[in-house]
Amino acid sequence: MSEIRELVIVGAGPSGAAAALAAARAGIDTLLLDAATFPRDKTCGDGLTPRAVHSLKELGVDHVLPKYRNNGLKLHGYGGSVEAPWPDGHFGTEGSASPRTTFDAALVDAARAAGAEVWQGCSANDVEFESGKISAISTSLGTVRPKWVIVADGVRSPFGKLLGRQWHRDEVYGIAARSYCTSPLDQEPWMHSHVELRDESGEVQPGYGWIFPLGDGHVNLGCGALSTAERPAKINTKKLLSAYAGFVREEWQLGDEQHVTSAMLPMGGAVSNVAGGNWMLIGDAAACVNPLNGEGIDYGLETAIMAVDLLREETDFTLTWPLALREAYGEAFVLARTAARLLTYPQFLPFAGPIALRGPVGAVLMPAAARLMGNLITDDDRDLIARAWRGAGTVVSKIRHDTPLWSVQ
Repeated sequence: MSEIRELVIVGAGPSGAAAALAAARAGIDTLLLDAATFPRDKTCGDGLTPRAVHSLKELGVDHVLPKYRNNGLKLHGYGGSVEAPWPDGHFGTEGSASPRTTFDAALVDAARAAGAEVWQGCSANDVEFESGKISAISTSLGTVRPKWVIVADGVRSPFGKLLGRQWHRDEVYGIAARSYCTSPLDQEPWMHSHVELRDESGEVQPGYGWIFPLGDGHVNLGCGALSTAERPAKINTKKLLSAYAGFVREEWQLGDEQHVTSAMLPMGGAVSNVAGGNWMLIGDAAACVNPLNGEGIDYGLETAIMAVDLLREETDFTLTWPLALREAYGEAFVLARTAARLLTYPQFLPFAGPIALRGPVGAVLMPAAARLMGNLITDDDRDLIARAWRGAGTVVSKIRHDTPLWSVQ
């Protein structure tokens, strides 16, 4: 069959489903397609910062969230622990967590209810161009002829690769493994992160671990590390996950690790060719992931709304979409990438960790760090931390002016 649609969205994760929801509400004839059949799993920490919760409220779909809420971060390591509550700012203080199996399916249902057509189990296999624009998409269910295309097919972005998307691995990227464990502490109102990870022999590893309670009898337990092409993280994340689970098992009364998955993810806009005449990449496909914590759901929701807003304003997105991304996130991402690069040096955390996580210094420093890690600074914030972050971002951006950031090639 051959179909004509105003808007085709490739990928039905949080960013794609949010784009379909926003577009359908705007009266745009929208087709949302995904190679998977929902519900389906996705490698993720499942944590939702107040920024993500805020975006869900703006979309009017916060009903997809579970009842569970969290208060902020607890960071552990190097002989200390620090509580870092979510700051009372523009995004509010309400965090949550939801397994992607249920969260993503609920957003797809919301998009369908808003009027978007959904094709599940439908892969986008090939593309045709006419006058520099996508004229047809070949799918496993037939050919679709779109006016506009939004690409939201995740970190590997197979459809984005067909359009020329390139991932720059000389910049910081993440590797991670995730599991689910039963725990009676599933209602614990804090997201926990351990920045001192040791393998089975007791040697410190260049990574971090997390435990995110889910409020459903389980916790999401995972570990990750930052890497670059120059300094690749030489760890087996699944083995490290097993060692980490053993380290915290008694404290959290954990069951065995289940549904273990792993992934690599580009971060901080370190991709090029994210737009063309009538198409845009959003969310993880556009490397809209915080380099300091791997969080991407909030950016996925935001870029979905931004892309739909741009549809009616422009006839060619080749330059306007990368510019919109750089204006929204550029300085913060370059600064976060630069800071994250420090963490790829094995000597950094053993030196900085004891200072940051012990005594009065940690009590002041880590709540500020949690605010940065949670993407909770806005352009309207005028306090010292916000001004310092923006000032550092401006300076670092000027120094690293040639760093890949949604480059046009």
